[in-house]
Amino acid sequence: MLKAVILIGGPLKGTRFRPLSLDAPKPLFPVAGLPMIQHHIEACVQVPNLKEIIILGYYPSADLQQFVLDMVQEYKISIRYLQEFIALGTGGGIFHFRDQIRCGNPDAFFVLNGDVCADFALNEMLEFHRGCPNSLVTVMATEATRQQSVYYGCIVRNQQTSEITHYVEKPSTFVSTLVNCGVYVFSLEIFQNIGAVFKRKEDEFYSRNYVKNGKDTDFNHIQLEKELIMPLAGTGRAYVYQTSKWWSQLKSAGSAIYANRHYLQLYRSRHPSRLLTSETAPCKIIGDVYVHSSATVDPTAIVGPNVSIDAGSSVGPGVRIKESIILQGASIGSHSLVLNSIVGRNAQVGHWSRVEGTPCDPNPNKAFAKMDNPPLFNSNGKLNPSITILGDGVTVPGELIVLNSIILPYKELSRSFKNEILL
Repeated sequence: MLKAVILIGGPLKGTRFRPLSLDAPKPLFPVAGLPMIQHHIEACVQVPNLKEIIILGYYPSADLQQFVLDMVQEYKISIRYLQEFIALGTGGGIFHFRDQIRCGNPDAFFVLNGDVCADFALNEMLEFHRGCPNSLVTVMATEATRQQSVYYGCIVRNQQTSEITHYVEKPSTFVSTLVNCGVYVFSLEIFQNIGAVFKRKEDEFYSRNYVKNGKDTDFNHIQLEKELIMPLAGTGRAYVYQTSKWWSQLKSAGSAIYANRHYLQLYRSRHPSRLLTSETAPCKIIGDVYVHSSATVDPTAIVGPNVSIDAGSSVGPGVRIKESIILQGASIGSHSLVLNSIVGRNAQVGHWSRVEGTPCDPNPNKAFAKMDNPPLFNSNGKLNPSITILGDGVTVPGELIVLNSIILPYKELSRSFKNEILL
């Protein structure tokens, strides 16, 4: 028997995803028509003999209650949300709810970070883990460029055995191009190691060595990568499974457009019924397009490639939408253009308006290049070009242009915006 744990953090995390996470939890943001972590759940239910999925975070239970009920109904598997009392870190939550995870004595359990998106190769990873002698943990890894690798956890391995010989989380200098994907398989014995970390931190806390840099350190907070994976490197108990399939982080709003494109592409082979075809489309489509059954699209509109249109949205005559996500209840007026943008829930774009952003895709000329997550502002204090985001309830009157801008929720524009943030 197997289990899976999905780590989703809490409302104080995911700040780079704002304003999209201001009115709804980031893990429930729709990508390719599904809440972000539903893609994780779909990957988990494909693993034979996986009996339970546990979602860990410190969002209020009410925020995820309906989502969990819907997932149980759809996938007919035990899914529970366990709320942390405070932010416990990537390892602290697993240790705090250790009895819930160990209940039923599973052979092993997966741990998936909620802010990654990928073609999750969980079955292959599990088979690899079972083939590694005395393995406590197997880490999924992928190749990155030399320059980008320092922004991830870097892994050095034994080429013959795939044993992790060295691990550094976000090093200051180059270590390896093999980087941690934030997906793990653990054997149950790992709780002894996490318990030892907890005991050491507890002893430090109560021996009056707990004040560091003027701040009290919470011994309940455990970082999986630094306090567990790093010490296990070189012990013969940690292994790495390298995947060549698509993987990316979902840290910023711009990365949602990139993830949307790849999940739609995966639908071709996994869930072709979710994509519109020339026979089923209400309008002219180009490439991969998802439109919810309750959305209305005028026959004269042109949609695609890589567009998701959520429930209750409406797209008017002569509209052109490309490389964008249209969220629930949004309305796009006639003859408007939406390009490289995210239009928030119940937002309204008037007639003959233009909403356009700049894509932040990986460099296609560099092998293994990943998504960059540049800061909002450059060194001159100017806004870096990025996708355009219209927050929930934003109104864009007719004949206006919104270019490379971020509009916070419930604003009504009175003029065009270019390279600006409207607070």
